[in-house]
This record gives sequence, structure tokens and C-alpha cells, in this order.
Amino acid sequence: MSFFDITHKDNRSSARVGVIRTDHGDIETPVFMPVGTQATVKALTPEDLLDLGAEIILNNTYHLYLRPGTGVIESFGGVHGFQHWSRPILTDSGGFQVFSLGLGKLTKQRKVKHDLLAESLAEFTVEEVALKNPKILAKVDEDGVTFRSHLDGSTHRFTPEISLEIQHKLGADIILAFDECVPYPSNRKYALESLERTHNWAKRSLETHKLNKNQPYKQFVFGIVQGSVYPDLRAKSARFIGGLGFDGFCIGGVSVGEPKSEMYKAIESSVPFLDACKPRHLLGVGDIDDIFEAIERGVDMFDCVSPTRLGRNGSLYHSQASRASKFRVNILGEGYKTQTDPLDPECSCYTCANYSAAYLSHLYRADELLAYRLGSLHNVHFIVNLVKKIRQSILNGDFPLLKQKWLS
Repeated sequence: MSFFDITHKDNRSSARVGVIRTDHGDIETPVFMPVGTQATVKALTPEDLLDLGAEIILNNTYHLYLRPGTGVIESFGGVHGFQHWSRPILTDSGGFQVFSLGLGKLTKQRKVKHDLLAESLAEFTVEEVALKNPKILAKVDEDGVTFRSHLDGSTHRFTPEISLEIQHKLGADIILAFDECVPYPSNRKYALESLERTHNWAKRSLETHKLNKNQPYKQFVFGIVQGSVYPDLRAKSARFIGGLGFDGFCIGGVSVGEPKSEMYKAIESSVPFLDACKPRHLLGVGDIDDIFEAIERGVDMFDCVSPTRLGRNGSLYHSQASRASKFRVNILGEGYKTQTDPLDPECSCYTCANYSAAYLSHLYRADELLAYRLGSLHNVHFIVNLVKKIRQSILNGDFPLLKQKWLS
């Protein structure tokens, strides 16, 4: 029995249906995985996640390494026992969090224009850029990354070997190679230098993984394709990562501020050079239009924090909302204060089945904690089950019609 089997292909696009098999259960693809950054999908219990149809969740290596610590989690037999989740888990490598602590901080400074960031990366080395900006908490070198904890400022070090060793101890079913995520924009020179570093780290990650013999159940490792917005670098990276013998692949370095058209080009430049018999995961992407576009281009897996983050802020998915509103409504809108119907009559989630939009709006306005739970339940249910509907549409042969219905 293989790790991944493709069971159906769409005859008008690169969309496909498959099954990923792990020791903690099967995963039907395409699939959206809720993000449990710190071993919890915020405001939801594992039982909630099972009830709404989640098949796999993502945990964050960087955050769990800092708190509660790898040793604590290892004493519970790994992340499954620690968080009372019996289904599959994927852990990221910590690379994106290092990016967020490092050059990613520059992209979040509203006073720093994109062209100035590109110029700084052209003029200085990454180390020099880091030294010139006191807000940067991570410094990259050829061997790995030195960073300061966002919790207490203490200094730590990640290398490919350390990242993989931590993930082995955490015990997720799918673990990721350590990589460098570059900011948008990045000049070509820096993107290429970073790409070579990521490729070197990928080889070291895979070598470290092959030495792990103590896991009581099978762990699969995915390599990560980088290359910023340069199609030839994306193709180069996909060829290289695709040839190393990973169990699956991630397309990384997207959703970091680039236009959506550039994200789609990154997928198109990567997928043709990745083994079609292995799963493909688009990292950190959760917008509905992006999910449709990526599945059409051959992507199988998605993760994003946005459903729960938006849910905590009262931005809720709605089947009648438009693409212009990102398929969301603001529950704090005046119209919801007196609406006796559910938020979304077409939704079968616990929230819509039991509560009126008026009650939901009241909870948010009163800053009641139940608002976060009910909003998160709705949003995660909505995305998880929309991807399941997309999967069924591929099987039925009407995926293009479903895509047109949502995105037209």
C-alpha cells in the first residue's frame, strides 16, 4: 500500500483526487488542514475538528520548540498524545517563522516601500540588512539561522539537522525540510542565493531524516520549492527538490505580499517538474479563490490560519458573499443585529444549525468569548467542507462548473 494514490483526474484541468495514507489514518485530497500553531486550533477542541470533518491539522515547530518545549511533548509520546488528536498531523520546519522574525519584518513595516526593500537586498548581504534593522530577530547564514525568541529574547539556533530532529521528537506524520522563505519583493540575485541555500538545506534535511530509526510509526518528509516570483528559479527548484527522493512536496514562499497572479505563476512553474505520483502542498494559503485556482493547477493540500483568525474578528464566510468581499461578511454589520435566521442558511455547521445571526452579532458586540468559538467553528467548517465539495466535483466531472459558480 503506497503513501499516496491518485484515484481520479479531471479531464479539463490538472485537478486530481487522491488518498494519503498514514499510520494515524487516511487523508482524502484535495484537503484543507486547520492550523493548530501551538498544538491547538484556536477556540476549538479536537472533537470539534472531527465533527466538522477535519482530516489533518498542522502544528508549528518553532512555537512548540519554544513553548512548552520538545521534551515536554516527547514525554506524552509526541504531539498526538499531547493534544488529544488521533488523526494525522503535519509539522512545518520553522522556516516561515524564522522568515517572519527576519526579513519578513521589513515587509510589515508600512513605511518601507517594496522597491526600497528590493534595493536593500541588492546593496547589502542579508546579514548586513539584519544588522541595520533592530527589529529583525533572525539572522541567516549558510549553515542555518540564529534567532531571538519572540517570548523572552533568548537566543536560539535552527539548522536543517536541528529542525528535523525536533520534528522527529514531536512525532508528526508529515514533516518538512528546513528552508529559507524570502520576502516579496526580492531581487533576483538574493532569490538565487537563497534558493541554493534552501537546496543545500533540503539535502541535509533528507539525510538527517534517513538516520531516524526510533519512531514507532512512519514519518514522511516533504521538500519545499522556493524561487520567489521568478518562473525559471521556481522551475529550477522544482527540478532539484523533485529529484531528491522526498515523499511529497510543498510550494513555499507564496502569500508573502505578492500579487495573486504571481502566486499562480509560481504554482504553474513548479508543478510540471514535481513527481505527479506524490502529493503537493501549497503552504500558508487559505483564500477561497486561491484554493480553486491552485487545485485547478494540480495542488492537493492547503493550510492557513485565516479561518480562525477571521472568526475571532467577526469576519465570517458566507455562501452568498461575493468574490469582491472575499466570500465573507462582517457580523458586526447593522443588518445582523436583528436577523432571526442563521448567519448562512446554506451552512450545516453547529453555529448555523443552532444560533441566529442576531445572537452571534450580540456575542461579538459584547466581547463574549463564545463569539470566538462559534465564529471559528463556522469558518473552519466552511473551508474544510468547501474543499470536500471541490473534491466531489472533480469526481463528478463538474469541477469547472463549481469553480465558475464561485469565482464568476
